[in-house]
Amino acid sequence: MKFTLSWLADHLETTASVAEIAETLTDLGLEVEEVVDPAARLAGFTVGHVRAAEQHPDADKLRVCQVETDEGMKQIICGAPNARAGIHVVVAKPGAYVPGIDTTIGVGKIRGVESHGMMCSEREMELSDEHDGIIELPGEPPVGMAFADWLAEHDPAKIDPVIEIAITPNRPDALGVRGIARDLAARGLGTLKPWSVEPVAGAFASPIGVTIDPALKERGCPLFAGRVIRGVRNGPSPAWLQKRLKAIGLRPISALVDITNFFTYDQNRPLHVFDADVVRGNLRIHPAAGGETMEALDEKTYAFAPGMMVISDDAGPESIAGVMGGQHSGCTEATVNVFLESAYWDPVTIAGTARQLKISSDAKYRFERGVDPAFTLPGLEAATRMILELCGGEASEVVMDGAVPDTARAYRLDTDRVQSLVGMDIPAETQRATLTALGFTIEGDMAHVPSWRPDVMGEADLVEEVARIASLTKLEARRLPRLHVGVPRGILTPLQKREQAARRTCAALGYNECVTYSFIDRAAAELFGGGGEAVRLENPISSEMSHMRPALLPGLLQAAARNQARGFMDMGLFEVGPAFHGGEPEEEHLLVTGLLIGHTRPKDPHGARRAVDVFDVKADAEAVLAAMGAPAKVQILRGASGWWHPGRHGMICLGPKKVLGVFGELHPKVLRALDVKGPAMAFTLWPEEVPAPRTKSATRPALDVSPLQSVERDFAFVVDAGVEALTLVNAAAGADKALIEEVRVFDEFVGGALGEGKKSLAIAVRMQPRDRTLTDEEIEAVGARIVEKVAKATGGVLRG
Repeated sequence: MKFTLSWLADHLETTASVAEIAETLTDLGLEVEEVVDPAARLAGFTVGHVRAAEQHPDADKLRVCQVETDEGMKQIICGAPNARAGIHVVVAKPGAYVPGIDTTIGVGKIRGVESHGMMCSEREMELSDEHDGIIELPGEPPVGMAFADWLAEHDPAKIDPVIEIAITPNRPDALGVRGIARDLAARGLGTLKPWSVEPVAGAFASPIGVTIDPALKERGCPLFAGRVIRGVRNGPSPAWLQKRLKAIGLRPISALVDITNFFTYDQNRPLHVFDADVVRGNLRIHPAAGGETMEALDEKTYAFAPGMMVISDDAGPESIAGVMGGQHSGCTEATVNVFLESAYWDPVTIAGTARQLKISSDAKYRFERGVDPAFTLPGLEAATRMILELCGGEASEVVMDGAVPDTARAYRLDTDRVQSLVGMDIPAETQRATLTALGFTIEGDMAHVPSWRPDVMGEADLVEEVARIASLTKLEARRLPRLHVGVPRGILTPLQKREQAARRTCAALGYNECVTYSFIDRAAAELFGGGGEAVRLENPISSEMSHMRPALLPGLLQAAARNQARGFMDMGLFEVGPAFHGGEPEEEHLLVTGLLIGHTRPKDPHGARRAVDVFDVKADAEAVLAAMGAPAKVQILRGASGWWHPGRHGMICLGPKKVLGVFGELHPKVLRALDVKGPAMAFTLWPEEVPAPRTKSATRPALDVSPLQSVERDFAFVVDAGVEALTLVNAAAGADKALIEEVRVFDEFVGGALGEGKKSLAIAVRMQPRDRTLTDEEIEAVGARIVEKVAKATGGVLRG
């Protein structure tokens, strides 16, 4: 929020300096981010008097001037066409910095003649774009007078300080200059000037009516009002209005548009003007059916989703309600009849529409935080009066639908609670006076909240207001008495517990944790399915951090490449953090990702060193999933994303659609693109997909150990080379789920007498009886069922 000191003076009678105002605002909770004081830039400029001006001996367009300054007579060379004897000018002496040309003045020679300074134009001092000649000061200003002091007396707007403050979401009232002035007056830094507006009597009935769809009156648009003003002249706005808007960074457009922008910042009351001659029929506020389009004032075309609020005439949408007007009904220099609109919009609805359409505007910024509903009609009247004064014309009667929403509420003011809550001793009368100055109405011990303060929702908020005005810097830390409340309850959510378990398990498995940026470059993002416009940053800190990451692997691989470039070839890295599949807050997901590169261990004389492989990351992924509480029985399927090696990866699934994670070797093209020397093995897990445990008890189940001896039998099956070992293992385990405790592969043989396209898989089956010892017949029966199940699932036969 930006405003100028003179703008503040329209609402606040004060003698405080800019520094005092800035310090007070920060202390009130309205943190000052920047103060731009033009007078400070002009500190080195003084008034001079040209006593003589002669032609330069070696240049037709230059004159050698003798200028009287506070340091005596100075010789200055000047090429301005109006440089002549007898005028008072602005002098920059040697050592002065001239901002308009980014130069510090020194003593120099111009065509062989010394020059001891410079006589300045307005553009050279960044006062305006005027540079046809040097400044000529009227009258007889004293020589040596600071130019900033002369401007303060004769043209103060040119040195009007600009203050920028940060507004927290709970203070929408401070998005208007009057709200800021109210806070300063309550602190005692001045007196709030009275403000009122006399309603404008309508000279004719409005030819444009307004209606609100019944579905939106409760939640969406409680009140919509407007009036037609005919016969206006929409030329440039007056100089004072243009200067104010330019000072806060807004571009003056036309008188009508500038007036609406003025009230947006002056009173936190966004308004909109329609060209009444292009509006067909009446205006209605309604939810979009879906699919309608409109070109907005930013010259972009937007398509509406079902339920978005729009303002339409008989021909179609004319405005995105509370966000931005339409190009078709926008005002131009040719506009002579306008419809001035003032409405109250539901903050949540406006925020949702703007977020979906990805639009940011001053109106949206204010409506989503909450404007004063009671000022809807006074704002309309005030804008009408200014339009009639600046543009002429004749106003119609006001048309409206709906009513001002009832925001009346009151809370008990307990003056002793300031001491108990914030530890400040503030007299009761001072507390009442503070709240009254802020617009609260005190009746007995009840404080009635003004309509422009939607953030005050309880007794504690009254205490906060009193403490804030008294001074936040006076808050002192107070030691609380020790409380003995026993063992506190756990506060971690199930997802946080899984995240913690995943971190500890990865570290225990030998991985080193990395914390990488959430922003990566577009090329790396595209390798992992990202890089779209939805996740592109509007203002990236560098070209290598232009997009939100779609996965954790890009950051880990880039870290691995940096380590390899420094000679570290064997490493295990992991990271736990969010990745992003869209630009909205809910479009992110938590990932656990591990990366193995190189060998399992350093060289040794025993030959135990080997390259890492897919089964290393499979075992690690299963261990982390087990730590997070995932079921032990899962399926391993193919079909993961394209950055995985097509034949050396697996998806850990609970059924065909619920993927808990992916493990495997990364595709060589990805490693080449990121300059990683491979191969590289990795796993990625989705903690949010792990099903919640059926029981929430922390108690472990009783240990179930059978006293009977287990039985192991080995089987060797000849199957097709493409059959996965897991398919065979699952088939064997399903032969008798109650009796078979474990099935594991202990041998694989390919080639030899088996023939082309065949392999032998040997498995060990462990059977554990519970109630009695197994007989040979029972063991043989289980063996027969195992052979039958495997044959049915894989087509394999028992090897002879």
